[in-house]
Amino acid sequence: MVGAGGVLGAAHIGVGYALERHGFVPDMIIGTSVGALNGAIAAAHPDRAAPWLDHVWTQLRRRDVYPLGYLSSRTSVFTDRGLRRLIARAELPSRIEQLKVPFTAVAMDLVTGAPVLLDQGDLQSALLASAAIPGMLPPVDRAGRTLVDGGVIAYVPVLAAQQAGAASVVVVTTGPESSPLRPTSTRRRAGAIAARAGLLLLHHQIERDLREVSQHIPTVVLPTGIEDWPAPWDFGHSQRLISTACRAAGRFLDELRINGPGLYRVNDSSATCTSPDETSTTSTAGVGL
Repeated sequence: MVGAGGVLGAAHIGVGYALERHGFVPDMIIGTSVGALNGAIAAAHPDRAAPWLDHVWTQLRRRDVYPLGYLSSRTSVFTDRGLRRLIARAELPSRIEQLKVPFTAVAMDLVTGAPVLLDQGDLQSALLASAAIPGMLPPVDRAGRTLVDGGVIAYVPVLAAQQAGAASVVVVTTGPESSPLRPTSTRRRAGAIAARAGLLLLHHQIERDLREVSQHIPTVVLPTGIEDWPAPWDFGHSQRLISTACRAAGRFLDELRINGPGLYRVNDSSATCTSPDETSTTSTAGVGL
C-alpha cells in the first residue's frame, strides 16, 4: 500500500474528516495503492469511514504492513500477509460490485505497462494488485495478467476518473510528490540523487495529469498542510498527519468556490472557491493516492 507510501496514507483520513464535516458525498471513488485501500473502506462504510480508518492507522506498525518473509518465488522483499490481514479486518465485501459506492482500484500491467482499472470482481486481489510496489510487495496474477502498484503509471488517477465520466474531481493526495517543489541542493550521493530524480518524476506525472483533466472538468486538489513528511515506513506519525491534514483541508473547503473547469488548489491562480453543497455535484469522483 504505497503510492505516496505507507504511513503517508494517514493524511487521507484527515482530509476525509474535513470532507465528511462539509457534507461531501462522492458518486464514485477511484484509488491507487494506499488510496485504493482507504478508498475501498470509504466505499464500504461511507457513513463512518474516517473514524474507522483513524482507529486503524493510529494502531498500525511497520511489521503489520511490511512483514519480512521468505518467498520461494523471490519476487519481493516483503510478503503481503500484513496487507491481507488488514483487508480482512476492514469488514469489506468479497466483490467490488457489492461496495455501497462505485469503486475502482488502479493497477499496472507489468508486461505492457498499461493502466488496469479494476471495477468488478474479487476485491481483495484488486487491492493487493493496486498496492503491489514492484520489488517490495509481490505482484498479483489476475485474469491472466501480472499486476503491480498503479502508482507507477497513475500516481494520482484523475485520468481514470475522467474516463469513468466524472463531471468533477476531488483529489486526495499525500506525500511531497504532490506539493510544490522547492529548489534544493542535492547531496552528491547515490541515494540522494536517486531520491530527488524519483521525486521529480512523480511530481511531473502528477502535474501533467492534473493539467490535462482540469482543462475539461473542475479538478479540486485538497491540501494536507504537511511540510515535514516522515519516512513511509515510520508509522509513529499517523496522528500528526491526520490532525494536520484535517485542519488544512477544512480551511480550504471553507473558502472554496468552483466556477467551471479548472485546477482548484492552494496557491493556484485559477482557484476560486465553492460552498460545500456545490462540491457535491453529480458524478463527482473522489480520487485517492
